[in-house]
Amino acid sequence: MKERSFLMQPAEFFPKVTPPSLKAADAAREFQLTLTKPTGSLARLEDLGVWLASCQDQVPPKKLTQPRMVIFAGDHGVATKKVSPYPKEVSIQMAANIKAGGGGINAIANESGIGIRVVDISLDHDEDVDVVGLQERVRRSCGSIDVEDAMTEAELVAAINVGKRIADEEVDNGADLLMAGDLGIGNTSPSAVIIGLLTGQEPVVVTGRGSGVNDEGWKRKVAVVRDAMFRARKDKGDVLTLMRKVTSPELAAMAAFLAQSAVRRTPIVLDGVVVTAAALLAERLAPGARAWMQAGHRSAEPAHTFALESLKLEPLLDLGLRLGEGSGAAAAFPLVRMATNIMNDMATFESAQVSNKE
Repeated sequence: MKERSFLMQPAEFFPKVTPPSLKAADAAREFQLTLTKPTGSLARLEDLGVWLASCQDQVPPKKLTQPRMVIFAGDHGVATKKVSPYPKEVSIQMAANIKAGGGGINAIANESGIGIRVVDISLDHDEDVDVVGLQERVRRSCGSIDVEDAMTEAELVAAINVGKRIADEEVDNGADLLMAGDLGIGNTSPSAVIIGLLTGQEPVVVTGRGSGVNDEGWKRKVAVVRDAMFRARKDKGDVLTLMRKVTSPELAAMAAFLAQSAVRRTPIVLDGVVVTAAALLAERLAPGARAWMQAGHRSAEPAHTFALESLKLEPLLDLGLRLGEGSGAAAAFPLVRMATNIMNDMATFESAQVSNKE
């Protein structure tokens, strides 16, 4: 009999997720038929419009005016195993860079007016060092998950509560669509572990090159993922124990953020492999959360496709991106906004006095 150490259940953190409105979705499909275009000619853009109408329970859906990106920053004990070509100090440096507006995500998000918030959940620095603010901080870095637990039960509870609070703050401040981004050297390793365990894939299949590791580094990374998956092999059905053992504080906070966003009936656009690994966890924390999600893109990381398939999500873009930071979600957001514009700005056959098909 497997020992169970975690006494709480996901339902103690998250109430039941209300699904998007099927009635609004049906009405949106009917509304699409009245617009001056051949039926189905705008394909996925029409589907996005229907999804947004169902999320908002309104036809046509309101235009999106306050999209928000929250980037969860944290360091990883596995970084000491040289699973990335970059030193762990880069996490802190890039958090400051993004806060200052100099990151790739800033350049992409600026194009669409996406507001960015960077939160320090577990960057590897002294407690008196303020990189992007200390209000959300849970701990310094995390355990090396191939040989030890990522965090304690108390730290996991704290991370979950921080993620929930961030989602509530964003929604309460008017966000009408939410995105998550990741930041942390070594974070694709726990992501591969989670995806491998929850989709039944082997370590060698789900382990990618991350930020560009060479062949020797990739072999080290496979070993880390393999050992971490072995440590948690009996915990696949116990999401909280799984998170405590082989994720990280910022991944746990991100999963809670996604779950709470769904609880708050707010549409979500996912980013790459790290965020989608968190989405797999969010679906287990708050069943039904995935109905509130769209996949922004398919990343170059091999594990990402398995996670998307498990969530039954089809990516909007496939550009080979592997930056993280929420960049793929931000790149896809204009398509989501376009979908609302189509339903609000296109004329109907009747209003434009255009003949419909016979």
